Amino acid sequence: MYINDVKLSPLLVAQASESYQSGTTVNRWVEVLVDCPGSTGLFTYRLPAQLEIKPGDILSVPFGAQQLGAIAIRLLAQPNVDLPPEKIREVEDIVSVGFFPSAYWELLNRVAAYYYTPLIQVIRVALPPGLLGRSQRRIRLVGGREAGGREQGAGSRRTRGPHGVGIGGEGAGGGSYLLASPDPLAFLTPTARQVWELLQAQPAGDYSFVYIQQKVKSAYRGIRELLRFGLVESYLEPPRLTRPKLQKAVTLTGTIDHDLTTRQREILEVLRRHGGELWQNELLQICNASSSILKTLAQKSYIVIEEREVLRTEQGPALAGDVAKSLTVAQASALETIQTLDGFAEVLLHGVTGSGKTEVYLQAIAPLLNQGKSALVLVPEIGLTPQLTDRFRARFGNKVSVYHSALSDGERYDSWRQMLTGEPQVVIGTRSAVFAPLPNLSLIILDEEHDSSFKQDSPIPTYHARTVAHWRAELENCPLVLGSATPSLETWVSVRRQGAGGLGAPTEWGLGERGLLAGGAGEEFLAFNSSASTLYLSLPERINFRPLPPVEIVDMRQELQQGNRSIFSRSLQEALQQLQERKQQGILFIHRRGHSTFVSCRSCGYVLECPYCDVSLAYHHTEEKAPELLRCHYCNYARSHPKFCPDCSSPYLKFFGSGTQRVTQELARQFPELRLIRFDSDTTRNKGSHRTLLTQFANGEADLLVGTQMLTKGLDLPQVTLVGVVAADGLLNLSDYRASERAFQTLTQVAGRAGRGNDPGRVIVQTYTTEHQVIAAVRSHDYHSFSQAELQQRQALNYPPYGRLILLRLSSLDPIQVQNTAQIIATTLNTEEEIEILGPAPASILRVANRYRWQILIKFAPDALPQLPDWEEVRSLCPQSVSLTIDVDPINIM
Repeated sequence: MYINDVKLSPLLVAQASESYQSGTTVNRWVEVLVDCPGSTGLFTYRLPAQLEIKPGDILSVPFGAQQLGAIAIRLLAQPNVDLPPEKIREVEDIVSVGFFPSAYWELLNRVAAYYYTPLIQVIRVALPPGLLGRSQRRIRLVGGREAGGREQGAGSRRTRGPHGVGIGGEGAGGGSYLLASPDPLAFLTPTARQVWELLQAQPAGDYSFVYIQQKVKSAYRGIRELLRFGLVESYLEPPRLTRPKLQKAVTLTGTIDHDLTTRQREILEVLRRHGGELWQNELLQICNASSSILKTLAQKSYIVIEEREVLRTEQGPALAGDVAKSLTVAQASALETIQTLDGFAEVLLHGVTGSGKTEVYLQAIAPLLNQGKSALVLVPEIGLTPQLTDRFRARFGNKVSVYHSALSDGERYDSWRQMLTGEPQVVIGTRSAVFAPLPNLSLIILDEEHDSSFKQDSPIPTYHARTVAHWRAELENCPLVLGSATPSLETWVSVRRQGAGGLGAPTEWGLGERGLLAGGAGEEFLAFNSSASTLYLSLPERINFRPLPPVEIVDMRQELQQGNRSIFSRSLQEALQQLQERKQQGILFIHRRGHSTFVSCRSCGYVLECPYCDVSLAYHHTEEKAPELLRCHYCNYARSHPKFCPDCSSPYLKFFGSGTQRVTQELARQFPELRLIRFDSDTTRNKGSHRTLLTQFANGEADLLVGTQMLTKGLDLPQVTLVGVVAADGLLNLSDYRASERAFQTLTQVAGRAGRGNDPGRVIVQTYTTEHQVIAAVRSHDYHSFSQAELQQRQALNYPPYGRLILLRLSSLDPIQVQNTAQIIATTLNTEEEIEILGPAPASILRVANRYRWQILIKFAPDALPQLPDWEEVRSLCPQSVSLTIDVDPINIM
């Protein structure tokens, strides 16, 4: 039952010592947070005598006509006086015991408060899939697909309808009359007959209520009629929760005796030679036997067959052991500083590409594992985890596990449970791994901390892993290391404001300044942060004093004037030719995947667009002689390429722009001897494909790696001597205040892939705007001059890191309603003091997946700490058909 007067922010889990003990009546009720959209507050349930429940347990509870996941919050000796005891329902079961320790619970509360998200939504992100399950109502034929249960005498049955409402009451007479008829279906309404026929066509005669609703109009009436006549029954399917994977194991128990056949002796001998234990399927395969012979041996007590858990973990290749490498002076100094930290501190490890940041991470973690402690390493992209994981596993063996969305639900569930054991371990993962439940967490590392992939745009909570990692390190009282060759301007300014100035001397944070640097939800944020120290550590040179690769800027305007109409400049063509001759390897970076950016009619100018989004369709070439395919990069809509213009029927349709597919085709035409590997989201969709492609390239099976943003994120490929950027302008000309910062980071990072081995590197950047400040900074690898110029512009416009932003994203299927709602909200917000409202305005792409999108940007100076709007009041202004997302500290405002 619902309790009206409970405030949820912040919730504190009661002490575990207040657990309900079977046989006592001290605490007979529990308040839970239920995983149900739209429900707020706490709900009270009765504790079954057979269950011992503690605060922090993950439970399964009945809720309306469903079974839902829930979190036990606190135990009660008496329920709320307003609740009739007979209406309080019992907890169904315990899904996971004692998961939420106090520091972890505080972290979830901070995320919920700062990002204006219901706490249960944050819990969903923190837990692996399948722990918070949801039941569903299903309808099935009574007695299978045969007579619909005539033998059961239908009318006497009373059951619950799809929404948990009791259905029945026609009495046995109506059902008996119907079933005694020569043609029972003749008495059914058309709706009921449609439902009946749908169920009859299914082998099991069983469908979910939701599916039947989708297939039959007004299905509820038909189902109610069939229930009344006893032809179908309604039941609740329990939540499909992720469970441990069990597999049969065979164990040898006795000595070989005389009552055995020759075949049985052979099987026992095989088992003995394998240490007396094997998985059943493995033993049957080795012996080419059937399971019946094992059952006979088990009956004779020579073996025991039992189910055991098999851990579902990501399988990496066998790796040779690795040892700690000798460090440069700068590396050794950085390592010493990190290892001397006692308690929370934020460290910026600013090292140029190839300076050995990963080796510093490895040597900082090693002593922690020896002390029985754990470490968390976050990376921006799944594509980066195989290479980094291999380096860590070569050093630390099976103490390394991975956690990211590309794992199966079972793998994530098993990895999550392994963390709870408290064993010393290293977890490597993407942004969601910031919630990894490591009990003895002693170090958090954010590699490539500048990367925008650490920010979640949707669904809520729209958290940034760097912000959450800061809070977590603070709560766990451990260091947070932020590593990058091109630090985010937020991190850079925070270091400068602390007076570190490159000297690496820690200073104390001020509370007001801290609020300014990281941003926060008004006064709430200040309560989340105590004073803390920050450090700046620099790795200014590459390993073995290897030089940073020279960057050659090619003006494509001059190339065109001089008669070169190819997408490759003459300089890049020459470099690619030399790759073949010298048997070296290179990387080619392209801003977009696909073949061409858009397809246009040369007669009338018509551009083929997505029918569901306001964007052009990109051409994707699948394989030779395959149909030409046009695809939307926003909703994944696809269609075949038309032979004639849909507007004027002209046959002259042309592909414009260059994606990875077109570049690879052009390379194959101009350099047929070059072996290519394409590395983008089209070629890495399948599980394990990142590792496969990178391994092939590292093994010398290709000369050139052609790809998109994935190539820029920390890949360490020592054999690469050439990096080419086909069109840098695609990064520069975006309508986003962060466009210059992103472009500089991307180009600098991709340039840093060259020359990391013994051979010197070379970088060629093709652009039509050679005079751009980003291009000039990339040419000289000059982060300091770029950051200084960029920060001046940000300060003048009061943009982060000097100002704070909150972006309201509204979307709806109705273009008029979403526009009107945006206008109403903006008008309401304009009454707030100390905040600047930009908009409402349509999003840069107005329509995506048939939803029309509008935006309102709220800008304010954080040192003023304005009283921010009441977001529940703002949400109440949205009709049900309009979705509102509150994005705090947005990275992407397009």
